[in-house]
Formats: sequence, structure tokens, C-alpha cells
Amino acid sequence: MSGKRIIIVGGGFGGLFTALGLSGVGEVVLISQEDHFLFTPLLYEYLSGEVEAWHIAPRYRELLDEGVRFIQDTVTEIDLSAREVATARGKRLAYDFLVLAVGGVTNYAGVAGASEYALPFRKIAHADRLRWHMIDVLDRIPPDAAPQDARRTATFVVVGAGASGVELSTKMADLLRDAFQRRGLPGEPRVIIVEMSAQVVPGMDEEIRQHVENALRSSRVEVHTQTTVKRVMPQSIVVEHGGRLTELETSATIWTGGVRVNPLVDTLEVEKDRHGLIIVEPTLQVRRHERVFALGDIALCTTLDSPRLAGTAQLAYQQAGLVANNIRALIEGRSLETRQFHELGEAVSLGTERAAVLAGGVVFDGALGRQARFALYTSRLPTWQHRLRVGASWFFEGTAPRPLSLER
Repeated sequence: MSGKRIIIVGGGFGGLFTALGLSGVGEVVLISQEDHFLFTPLLYEYLSGEVEAWHIAPRYRELLDEGVRFIQDTVTEIDLSAREVATARGKRLAYDFLVLAVGGVTNYAGVAGASEYALPFRKIAHADRLRWHMIDVLDRIPPDAAPQDARRTATFVVVGAGASGVELSTKMADLLRDAFQRRGLPGEPRVIIVEMSAQVVPGMDEEIRQHVENALRSSRVEVHTQTTVKRVMPQSIVVEHGGRLTELETSATIWTGGVRVNPLVDTLEVEKDRHGLIIVEPTLQVRRHERVFALGDIALCTTLDSPRLAGTAQLAYQQAGLVANNIRALIEGRSLETRQFHELGEAVSLGTERAAVLAGGVVFDGALGRQARFALYTSRLPTWQHRLRVGASWFFEGTAPRPLSLER
């Protein structure tokens, strides 16, 4: 085993948990652009101040033991024939086994101005930027402003009403409304969510959708379904509904409208589907490349018990275990395994005081759902040491939201 080098490209759920599962097997190298892992399901709680950065974004060097080497760099080229990867900093690393876990990137779907003016929401830096922008907007509203002027200034549009858009819009609405009350501002903020399909959280179970719709109403989020975005501009957005174009003035447009395949995958000469996803065997090996594995957002996986699993963190979390086991099996000369991947439950944050968790056919809603969601995610944080530290912090220090500050 000691003579084999395993390179893992990407440090999200798939990459990190594969690395943890392979610790002690040969020379394991994890390459990531960031110096930290991000527990993305709780990025909305980071925006609201319910959790701290160290809770959900621990540094890789704190998580990985001496059996895994970490390199902060960007992989720019992969030579499958030579079994070598090249990085932006000029490294060329040979491998015996390769794991592709680079994840997706924000998909602006070719909408004019979206990549230039819409704010993505996928990283800690994105959440920091959005929080400070909301504070800046509030600072621009004078206490004696007319209610309609305050509302126009504090208008935000979230594109996409999947789970990400719903979680983000309800957090923002609760935070902004609380800030209006604390500052004594007239009127109330306006948060709009735009969705091209006929309903919010398409694909989610009907039981949990009802709780989502109730929460959106409670948080006073305006929902515009069957509406497409045609153009994004610095202070407005143009949408189309029923053949009619409307321009909405906005302080910010935040884009949660989906992901696309990482550009690195586009450069690989492997079999892909029409969406650019890498076709993998049930073992998660890339077709015709038995020593290369792909998982997460970039892989077309057929062993799902529900299509809703595709592209989720919980799928990458499960796939990582299979990839680690199968690389061990190849090294040890054992037969490879396959696995059916299952939904581990649905959990969606619905503002700063409530959530909905579907587990075992039962939905836990409200404050109880919020606590259930924290408990569920505590168990899925990387390493038992990190789970223990974070769990203790949440238990003793609480998870109350941090108001949008009057001062920086």
C-alpha cells in the first residue's frame, strides 16, 4: 500500500470524506483551491450569525491527519494517459489512483449581466459580502424616510426557489425585518424570490413543501413562479411572466438558480452525458478508466433511490465511502463494491427561528424542526473531534441569530 499515490481533486463533501476514508492507505494527496472545508448546508446560518465560521469551515489541516497531504492549489490539467495532474502553481504530480470531486460552479444559464452583477452564494466569502451589503443598504435609509422609499431601497431579489433559494430568502427576510424594527425604520423590507417552474422547492415531498410555503408567507417573501430572468443589471433585474417583461429595482440580485459542471471536467476526454456529467460505473469508476473515480456534482450516478439525490451534499457524503472502499479493494486485490444511495432525510432552514425536517415520513417543523436540523447536521460534520467541539459550542453557547449590526 505504501507505494501507491492517490490524488483527490476537490475538497468538498466528496473529496474530504474520501480523504478521511483513505487515511493510512498509501500516499493520499488532497488538492483544493480553498484552505478550508465548507459544510454548505449551514452557510445560511453563517449568514444569519447562528453559527460561526470555524463551526462550518474548519481548515483542512485541522481535519486531516498525517496520513493525508494537503495542497492548496488549483488543478488546471489532467493527463489521463500519463496519470498526471498539473496545477496553477506549476506542480506536476503523478498518481496511481485519481478521485475527481471538484463539484459544480454557479450556473447563470447565459442570462445577460448575471455573471457580472448577480451575487453567487456558495462560499463563506459570498455570505460575508452579502451580509455587509445588507448592512450598507440599511445604513442608507434615513429614520425619517417614507415607508415606500425605505422599502424600495431595501429590495432584494433571489433567483431560484429550490432549497437554497428558499433558505436564503427566508433568512434574509427575517434578518432585514428585525433590523428595520431595531433601527426604528418605517415600513418593511422587500425580499422577492423568482422561480421559473410552477412551484417552490420542485422535487421535494409534498409534506415538506407545505411547511416551506407557510414559512415564505410568514417571512413575507414575495414568490414569483413561472417567471424567468431575462437580464440582470447593477440595480435592477428584468423578468418575464406570461409573455410580459417587468423591470424590478433591486439593491442586490442573489443567484441560487443552479449549478453547472466544473470547467475542468470539460477538458477531460471521458464519456459524458448531454449535460457534461461524467458517466461512471456503479462502482463510481469513470468508464474505461478503472483507476479514476468521479463523484458528486460532476458524475452521472444511476444507483439512486430518488432523482432528488442528484447534486446534493448527502449524495457526495455517501459516495465518498464507496470510493474509499473501492480504492482499498483495488490496492488489496479484492472485488469492488456497488451501493444503492438513499435519501437520508430532507432538512430545510426556514428563517432564523424555524426549520422543517422530514425523517421517517414525519415532518418536524418550527422551533423543534430547527433543533432537529442542528442535531442532524452535528452528526455529519467531519471528524469526531470537530463534531464534539461544535456540538459543545452549540449546546453551551446557543445558536441565536446575530442581528444586522448598526455599526461595523
